[in-house]
Amino acid sequence: MNRLNISHTAALSEALSHPQRLLIVDDEPLMRSSIRLQLNDLGLEIIECGTGCDAIAALESGEFDLVLLDIKLPDISGLEVMEWISANNIHTSVIFVSANDNINSAILALRRGAIEFVRKPEELGELKQKVVSALYRCRLERSNALMTARLEHSEQVHRFIVENSPDLIYILDDNGRFTFINSRFESLLGYTRDELIGCDYSTIVYEDDVEKALYAFAERRRDGQATDNLEIRLKCKNNRYYHFEINLMVSMLSAPATTTPGITTQMQKQYPGTYGVAHDITERKLAEEAIAYQAFHDQLTSLPNQRLFKDRLEMAIIHAKRFGCMVGVMFIDLDRFKLVNDTYGHAVGDELLRNVACRLRLCMRAGDTIARKGGDEFTALLPDMVKAEDATIVAEKIISELSAPFLVGGQDMFMTASIGIAVLPRDGDNVDVLLKNADIAMYKVKAGGKNGYRYFIPDMNVSKHERITLENDLRLAIRRNEFELYYQPQFNVNEKVIVGVEALIRWNHPTQGLLSPYVFIDLAEETGLISSITDWVLDTACKQLSAWRAGGFENLRMSVNVSPQEFERKDIVDRILPHVIRYNLPPDSLEVEITENILLQDASSIIAKMKLLRSHGIRIAIDDFGTCYSSLNYLRLFPINTIKIDQSFVRDLFNEHSASPIIQAIIGIANGYGLHLLAEGVESAEQAKALKEIGCYEMQGFFFSEPKRAKETEQLLRSASGNASIFSFKTANVT
Repeated sequence: MNRLNISHTAALSEALSHPQRLLIVDDEPLMRSSIRLQLNDLGLEIIECGTGCDAIAALESGEFDLVLLDIKLPDISGLEVMEWISANNIHTSVIFVSANDNINSAILALRRGAIEFVRKPEELGELKQKVVSALYRCRLERSNALMTARLEHSEQVHRFIVENSPDLIYILDDNGRFTFINSRFESLLGYTRDELIGCDYSTIVYEDDVEKALYAFAERRRDGQATDNLEIRLKCKNNRYYHFEINLMVSMLSAPATTTPGITTQMQKQYPGTYGVAHDITERKLAEEAIAYQAFHDQLTSLPNQRLFKDRLEMAIIHAKRFGCMVGVMFIDLDRFKLVNDTYGHAVGDELLRNVACRLRLCMRAGDTIARKGGDEFTALLPDMVKAEDATIVAEKIISELSAPFLVGGQDMFMTASIGIAVLPRDGDNVDVLLKNADIAMYKVKAGGKNGYRYFIPDMNVSKHERITLENDLRLAIRRNEFELYYQPQFNVNEKVIVGVEALIRWNHPTQGLLSPYVFIDLAEETGLISSITDWVLDTACKQLSAWRAGGFENLRMSVNVSPQEFERKDIVDRILPHVIRYNLPPDSLEVEITENILLQDASSIIAKMKLLRSHGIRIAIDDFGTCYSSLNYLRLFPINTIKIDQSFVRDLFNEHSASPIIQAIIGIANGYGLHLLAEGVESAEQAKALKEIGCYEMQGFFFSEPKRAKETEQLLRSASGNASIFSFKTANVT
């Protein structure tokens, strides 16, 4: 932007807003006064000078619209003053007022730039009119100069805006050739003005969009009727400026025809051309594409998500019904993936899922779809199958592909999958039914040992419905208080006393009768109901123990089974301690039993919770010891009080003599670590005697007593108190 032009415009505007200024230069004071008096009613600002030098000084100090100048002056002549005005480019008009009647003087004055020559005193009567005319002409010239300056300034501003606009601005003639483009064409597309001026607009339009652009240009409409917001793609020159391949997406805005107002009707029918603005929306289009991709794809694996999967499955079903072919649906669930997440963390788990997704892609046929459902679950769509068994090939390929180890986090990991298969039309005729039946078949694979595949059969639906019914009943059982605790005594055969009882939950089902925990505990863990059941068991067991201790059984110990899933929760300790405090129990009278497989989980977190329980005096027992693959080193790390020998080892004491060294080893381990020892599942006198002989004195099992209700258990406690004969048996005497 030109700052000088702005200043000049401001000066012109200011000059027009003030009274016009007049300079009278004459060596006779009476003449100056006479002229002032004659012009006094014109509203002028009048300055007087008596010499040529004073006149030059006045002209240097300010602007004058008109100078009345005498030729004969005391110092220098008026003609010399006129020469100085011309030489210094002073913008003012000059009228000579002189007594010199020489015609040559008048001619010379006019040649030097004077606009009039008035002789005094003869023509002084005409002076006022000539002054008025000269000032009027001066004002017109200044107004025109101001208008011109404003137009130039406006043109500069608009040119600056056009040339520096972030958009493409163009003008086309009636044949669609460029007559003007701004500099943005070069910076955005790479074309110079010389390369595009005179060229057809289709030169830069992407081939597939030429017809769309031609339609907008051929409309030849004006104003609001012209095409607005037309999206087309423009080509970059030699692909120099953008990372994408050969196109640039733009929106063509405001492209009306240009016409000339006031022309005849025939002329108005002519089409001089069009102009418009093209706005770059490449980033918006890329963002829209990214959003659209994310809406239909899983962010972790980049596989289609369930929204896209169901859409494709719907289309495959329509196609299959029309042409009589089959569609296969697979429900794929990774086996024991949760253990990977819990052991190595979610970052490793996510990397493993990405690797699994890559291998699943390799197993698909052309036209198949593999999608992630969520977590460690995937679904596969197999369209255009000739026979139902075609899915077997894909399933076996998946099993085989997953059998190779995955290198994740610098170590090899092995992963298997359970696959359920449903086929249209025999297993369902819509999306939801096919997915549901494939899911049911997958769970049958899980129940059968995992790492395999099964086709859905109608019988599976029956067990699925039974499971759903049982889950609903289980939720109601908590609210209806349908649970009951049975108690199995724990005997010390050496001291001939009952040292404790184990609380065992039963469910009084309204239609199926008394159900053991094996029927519903796994379901409770899977559905998240286990926490409510655990809280009920702890409260009921502690309340019963408090009653027995108040009744005289002060040394009795209560064992309560707690699900390993509970130790994944942060609040497990805060949920156990209040029951002990509420019923005023010695902390070591409560023993929490956990299964051995808990040692395989997040060791540091489990140890911290166990140590916190032990710091409050709660005892901890490992149930079913010896049935898992936990390291014996865990016995040193975990704050354990008791080891319970699993009944599978007890059962085989005499049926399989090779089992005896295992029990002896467990007893040795317990003695070495200073742990309490108890054998469960003792069913015969021979087993009890053998256990006593090898150093295991505390036992429980059907040989001593089956689990009983609280009232019956109390009767057994009272009959055993001070009665050693209860430890004498008909089959064998354990003494």
